[in-house]
Amino acid sequence: MADIKEFAKKIHWLGHDSFRIDASKIIYFDPFQISGGPIADIILVSHEHFDHCSPEDIRKIQGPDTIIVTEKDSAKRLSGNVKVVKPGEKIEVNGVKIEAVPAYNIGKDFHPKANGWLGFIVEVDGVRIYHAGDTDFIPEMKGINVDIALLPVSGVYVMTADQAVEAAKAIKPKLAIPMHYGAIVGSEDDAIRFKKALEGIVDVLILKKE
Repeated sequence: MADIKEFAKKIHWLGHDSFRIDASKIIYFDPFQISGGPIADIILVSHEHFDHCSPEDIRKIQGPDTIIVTEKDSAKRLSGNVKVVKPGEKIEVNGVKIEAVPAYNIGKDFHPKANGWLGFIVEVDGVRIYHAGDTDFIPEMKGINVDIALLPVSGVYVMTADQAVEAAKAIKPKLAIPMHYGAIVGSEDDAIRFKKALEGIVDVLILKKE
């Protein structure tokens, strides 16, 4: 059984919804406004909005062997080895198991369910990580079984901190990490509110932007 707190040291928050995981494979989620970094083995892109699908940022970390996993809309804007997946599909890339899961809004129109945009469950080095993408607290989250959950907390385009608390309670990860704040909408106050509300229920780690 992997030590989740030790593994969490390999997770780097690059701002907004962007993360790099320095596991046995270098994995990026939604690279945006990054200065560079190690070349990616795998890049996961949740949907085509500019602050998630950024070809300019992807090029900074894309090597000849990098594999990009994304949905159909983002795929049209990207080049290289791009694999297109839909919610519910599972693939394995370089020994890393990847499951595409739904990410959408309820009661607002920024991320319609019909678009087939994505969250991801990634299993690497025995640890299961959920990157929720841009989403509200949706019914599908109740079936998600992961060790670490990366959850948006800013409101407006995604769920609020209070809704993210409910999502964390439904998912019951060993560790939750807030995201989607401090760039376009939301502030660290949202992350702090999220952490305080989950004290004694779910461990929360607020990462410093790198």
